[in-house]
Amino acid sequence: MKDPRVGFVTVTGVTVSPDCTHAHVRVSVLGDEEDRARAMAGLGSAKGFLRTRLAKTLNLRVAPELHFILDRGLEHARRMNEILDDLGEGET
Repeated sequence: MKDPRVGFVTVTGVTVSPDCTHAHVRVSVLGDEEDRARAMAGLGSAKGFLRTRLAKTLNLRVAPELHFILDRGLEHARRMNEILDDLGEGET
C-alpha cells in the first residue's frame, strides 16, 4: 500500500469466519497513539482495495469483509517487562 498513514503495521493474526465472509485482522502499529489512529484510519479507507486484492490472490467465490483490530499485546508485554524490571531493581 502507498498510503503514508499506514507506516509500520504488522499483521499479528487473522480469524476468518466459517463461511469465509468476514476476516478479523489483528494489527500491531509501531509508534504513539496518534500513529496508531492514523494507521487504523488508513487501513479503514483501504478496505475495499485490500479486499479486491485478496479476492484476486485467493481465488475465492466471495472475498471476506475485512475488520481491522488494533492488537495491543506487544505494547502490554513491553509494559509488563518495564514493571517487572522496576520491581527487580528495588530488591538490590
